[in-house]
Amino acid sequence: MNSTQRFGTRAKAYAAFRPSYPPSAIDAALAGLGDPRALTIADIGAGTGISSRLFADSGVHVIAIEPNGPMREAAEPHARIEWRDGTAAQTGLPDASVDAAVACQAFHWFANAEAMHELRRIARRRVAVLQYERDERDAFSRAYGDVVRSYATDDTEALRRAALAAFADFPGARITRSEFPSRQPLDRDALLGRAASSSYLPASGEEGERLRGDLRALFDRFQSSGRVELAMVTYVLLADW
Repeated sequence: MNSTQRFGTRAKAYAAFRPSYPPSAIDAALAGLGDPRALTIADIGAGTGISSRLFADSGVHVIAIEPNGPMREAAEPHARIEWRDGTAAQTGLPDASVDAAVACQAFHWFANAEAMHELRRIARRRVAVLQYERDERDAFSRAYGDVVRSYATDDTEALRRAALAAFADFPGARITRSEFPSRQPLDRDALLGRAASSSYLPASGEEGERLRGDLRALFDRFQSSGRVELAMVTYVLLADW
């Protein structure tokens, strides 16, 4: 499936159940760029605007680039977010038109030379990648990861790992990397919704029912006071020039 169309049927689950990013990760992506209120960034592969809203709440003007119509339509309006249809390879933005370009939980869909050239073209100062992963040193997060791996329909998780390595070779830039822990509290329905937001897990049919059954059993095994917590690490990679 074309990556720009993968989430069309999952937009509502994505908007409702995907985790946010820790404030420290947003701060790291903007560090050294000056007063956020004077900045314009392009959020590439902005999805339903989870990251765009966080940057906008800090005062930044955000141009949210997202090729998937249902994902754009699921985004909440924000006075400092301007939505546009576009891709990482063809943003439609002029040369050096934004202070920075960011890709949040999206870079693995376009971790290639063409997209990196485009982001370098439009960004005056920086390209940043924010990517969260499960911290499987935590018992519940490891068990959830085992379920995910047993039902995964493609190699998306391997693509994410490879994307971080690819960014280290961003052309003509100084690369820095930092990590920020967080936890996502989930009740039973939210755990099911979190899985439903993942494009590489089955959503329907016998496999979808089996997945949901395994997740309910997992929840019952680990829940405390009707909640589980998914341990996360957000990686922030900066390419500066």
